[in-house]
Amino acid sequence: MLPDTLPPALLAYAFLLTLGAGFVKGAVGFAMPLIMISTLSILIDPRLVVAGIVLPIVMSNALQVARSGRAEAWAAVLEFRRYIVIVCVMILIAAQFLTVVPERAIYVALGVPVAMLSVIQLTGWSFRVPDAQRGRYDLGIGLVAGGLGGFAGVWGPPTVLYLLALDTPKKKQMAVQGVVYGLGSVALLVGHLQSGILNGETVGFSVFLLIPAALGMWIGFKAGDRLDAVKFRKATLAVLIVAGLNLIRRGIFG
Repeated sequence: MLPDTLPPALLAYAFLLTLGAGFVKGAVGFAMPLIMISTLSILIDPRLVVAGIVLPIVMSNALQVARSGRAEAWAAVLEFRRYIVIVCVMILIAAQFLTVVPERAIYVALGVPVAMLSVIQLTGWSFRVPDAQRGRYDLGIGLVAGGLGGFAGVWGPPTVLYLLALDTPKKKQMAVQGVVYGLGSVALLVGHLQSGILNGETVGFSVFLLIPAALGMWIGFKAGDRLDAVKFRKATLAVLIVAGLNLIRRGIFG
């Protein structure tokens, strides 16, 4: 099913950028929604972009959960259940407000978290969370991550920063990310079905983007072991900062 909401040139543009976003996701395990939001929104209505990323996010995170293993995924659910619930509930709530926000405000609202979170990750800034305060941080960071997730489809970076603050081992961190992203993506799907962002007119675009997203991930999985993941991650974040700043510029100056 091909979408009829965009001309062929923009469909090709969306295909190529989603292919690149899928490659990054497969190679380094993050940033697909960030890349799709910040680049596709340059030429495509941001509401359509948010609708378009929904099914690729669900698909990519389902693959990530599957790769982490069933036992590891279940252990992640048990330990981080409070954080997961808060993120998912906030995604459902925040998604309902996207239809009433002016377009220029959407550009700013998308650009600010993309640029800010990319800068934070690029600089390597981190903080530490004492075990005694886990409940408070589950709530606070979960609210922020879920709000960004419902509004912009981006709840990965706050989650990554939180896991680093908890000194989570790498293998466990990948399992937790897979579960949080996977369950959050289901909440995003439900939220935008309820908000009307994902509807009969926009779902074709989201289905269309499944193809390049899956192909890009497959290539990324193959290339991941041969890449210098640190350098590649930094280069990706640098591009995201520029893209995020451009979205902010569009929102402020038109």
